[in-house]
Amino acid sequence: MKRRYFGTDGIRGQSNVFPMTPDLAMRVGIAVGTIFRRGTHRNRVVIGKDTRLSGYMLENAMVAGFTAAGVDAFVLGPIPTPAVAMLTRSLRADIGVMISASHNPFQDNGIKLFGPDGYKLSDELEMQIEALLENDAVPQLVNAGEIGRAKRIDGVQDRYIEYAKRTLPRDVTLHGLRVVIDCANGAAYRVAPAALWELGADVVTIGADPNGTNINLDCGSTHPEALRRKVDEVRADIGIALDGDADRVQIVDENGRLIDGDQLMAVIAETWAADGLLKGGGLVATVMSNLGLERYLKSKKIGLHRTQVGDRYVVEHMRQHDFNVGGEQSGHIVLSDFGTTGDGLVAALQVLACVKRSGKPVSEVCNRFEPVPQVLKNVRIAGGKPLEDAGVLAAIAEAENALAKSGRLLIRPSGTEPLIRVMAEGDDRSKVERIVDELVGVIGSVRSAA
Repeated sequence: MKRRYFGTDGIRGQSNVFPMTPDLAMRVGIAVGTIFRRGTHRNRVVIGKDTRLSGYMLENAMVAGFTAAGVDAFVLGPIPTPAVAMLTRSLRADIGVMISASHNPFQDNGIKLFGPDGYKLSDELEMQIEALLENDAVPQLVNAGEIGRAKRIDGVQDRYIEYAKRTLPRDVTLHGLRVVIDCANGAAYRVAPAALWELGADVVTIGADPNGTNINLDCGSTHPEALRRKVDEVRADIGIALDGDADRVQIVDENGRLIDGDQLMAVIAETWAADGLLKGGGLVATVMSNLGLERYLKSKKIGLHRTQVGDRYVVEHMRQHDFNVGGEQSGHIVLSDFGTTGDGLVAALQVLACVKRSGKPVSEVCNRFEPVPQVLKNVRIAGGKPLEDAGVLAAIAEAENALAKSGRLLIRPSGTEPLIRVMAEGDDRSKVERIVDELVGVIGSVRSAA
């Protein structure tokens, strides 16, 4: 069965345009509630959201769907995605829902689903949901006496703040550090500054005035320019940028230099290895992580295990092979000793612990390796299967041969947009750029001819 609704990270799209309509949100609630309705106890779902205007609409629709399926709905309000995963377990819920489109602009929204263990749903469960969404919802509805109840839960933000604070090593405080935190006008706009302040930091906050339409707007992890300016303005020791639902993080050092997820994973993995805390002998990253990271970890006798793009696949590999550090170059960092999904604040706290213990500036602590030149370009497609074209396959084979000893080539369809992503990396930047441009041209010509 071909997927119609789910992409690499739940269901996502433009608000009030299929599939991200209140009708579908309600039917998702009915379908998921039906699948997870089990036993004789009152089944429950926890529902969080970020600060998008459309969150109100989708939240109410999902509450209607879940209660119609006989599931009690606990509404959390604006709260980070990792908090929803944590509270799903803590509140002994059967399902967790986060209404968010992560780093996308406010016009988009999405639905992320978690099982009772706090982990994102498997492909198999998503296919079961897809099948139910294609059917008439009426047979899935419970009788009048079994309709679920809905209530708003207070104090959940305080619970997450305490949870995040406990991940910082006991012998570390943030006293003496001036920290700028950019909350992207998103889900962490209250909890992240509060946690940092309570741990002793001198906190300067930006991107913490959401109005429903300014989430990720010129702020947050995908737009770090505002953070860089503020770090320079207040002479901060570090800048931390979260995205709209706070499951990813980017760091800016005291000089305004951006530090991506690959560098942060290297910091955490090497530190944990030295402390005897690293499990699995390495870390898990996706095919997008830089070749420089792989070479650096190898020099430290730390392994790098790659998965397909998507933090859910990183987590699956971590669970199957007992790793406790994984993530993506984009800043999704999963530390399974603490949580079940990417957590931007918790990852930042681990980096801050390394900075405090070392007594060195962030620019030294987080500059572990020199990235290999990497070029990524997208080709928009209108249909067809250009990656099966004979000319494209021949061009790919030629490019792979040219990079065989000094780099890496990755070509993949986007999981969320009608794009083909072409990425190459190698020690010779001009060579890499030429290879990517040639492949983009070949793939684009097939698309044009379709």
